[in-house]
Amino acid sequence: MRERGLSPGGHGPVAVLRCKYGAYRPDQSCNHPTRGWLYDVKIARPKRTPTLAQEWALDRAMAARSTCPQCRRRYYFCLPLRTQGCCDPCARGYEPSSDTYFASTAPVTHRLAA
Repeated sequence: MRERGLSPGGHGPVAVLRCKYGAYRPDQSCNHPTRGWLYDVKIARPKRTPTLAQEWALDRAMAARSTCPQCRRRYYFCLPLRTQGCCDPCARGYEPSSDTYFASTAPVTHRLAA
């Protein structure tokens, strides 16, 4: 459905595939079954496109999760801010690779409490 740009549209799954053990890690024991939800494509609806305000809000939220509060660099990935409080280069004292963060020199403003 994702490749076709469709969503369930509020309808529940028509079937559930269940495996006895985890399909992704067969070498480890798994106590819970793995499930796959199956939806009917005939009753699916096109995905909603986000508004510009929603995209801005998502970008601000991701900026809050991927910007180091000490060096103010915005990385291409989420930082361990809850556990570490800053990026790895700041915590361990080395210079980060230039292909891991945005090269913008503009200050990053956060409006979310993250």
